Amino acid sequence: MILILSDRQDDAVEMVLPKLRARGVPVTWWDPGDFPARGSLTAAFTGQGHRIVLDTGAGAGPLDLAQVRAVWWRRPNRPTPAENVTEPSHRRHVVWQAEFLLDGAWELAPARWLPARRDVERRAHNKIIHMARAVALGFSVPETVYTNDPFELAPAYERAGGDLIAKQINSDEFTLDGVDHRTYTTVLTRRHLTSRHRLRHEPVILQPYVPKAVELRVIVVGDRVFAMEIDSQASRTARDDWRHYDDDRVRHGAHRLPEDLERRCADLVAALDLTYGAIDLILTPEGEYVFLEINPNGAWGFVEHHTGLPIAEAIADWLAAAETENGSTDHE
Repeated sequence: MILILSDRQDDAVEMVLPKLRARGVPVTWWDPGDFPARGSLTAAFTGQGHRIVLDTGAGAGPLDLAQVRAVWWRRPNRPTPAENVTEPSHRRHVVWQAEFLLDGAWELAPARWLPARRDVERRAHNKIIHMARAVALGFSVPETVYTNDPFELAPAYERAGGDLIAKQINSDEFTLDGVDHRTYTTVLTRRHLTSRHRLRHEPVILQPYVPKAVELRVIVVGDRVFAMEIDSQASRTARDDWRHYDDDRVRHGAHRLPEDLERRCADLVAALDLTYGAIDLILTPEGEYVFLEINPNGAWGFVEHHTGLPIAEAIADWLAAAETENGSTDHE
């Protein structure tokens, strides 16, 4: 049995699910965001051992987690209390209790995980930790400072010759005054130095601006590596941060990495105890590959869309490799 944990509208799962069906493996797709409002989870212990049983509430019956051979932790939502739990502090309490039970259940599930169990993924997502691993493996990296010390800004600016950028330490989206926001790479000017005292309020990443021939999104699935180049310099909108997406002007294409760099990308994923990773690199005009970061659960669907690289197949292969049962019963 393969267990997929993700939002029910996840397009990435829709890309992989038919390939798992074609391989004849049983699959359960469940979003923990349905718990505990819908569905149930039970962990029971005796002197002889324990059982952990999930009922998704979809009518497929209970699933014994001992039968799960592989788990794909994709994009699950946080637990959701029942609608009749209306008091805000009570709802927060329900979420906390539900996450406590879920975390314990996932830890005890005897399965392979893509990209990793939750605590491992969280640790690997930390930019300071994965930057240290990348340096140890010999990646070329820009001189990088993680800080909230205002007195670090001017020296970093001078060391970069005035070509300095700032990025968030955690690049996830956030909500401000009820509106979703995402902070992109910011090219700093000397004017920013006059307001450096604001740095005290929130840590940032400071790096010299790295010239780009193209940018790269590298997807690692197990020991398989797929790379896409992004010609972000063709667009004024995307040139400083390709996540501004300007597909009308930006060319995307498959990219062949040097063999030693390809191996190093796979080694980085393994060094972080991951089985999947999305690595961002820059290829400079001088032909140097520069490491920026790795996202343990970064997007890959657009890479396959633009290049035709068989990433969904690779994910299905990895998940199905642990499955020894015959038959193709789906539980959704």
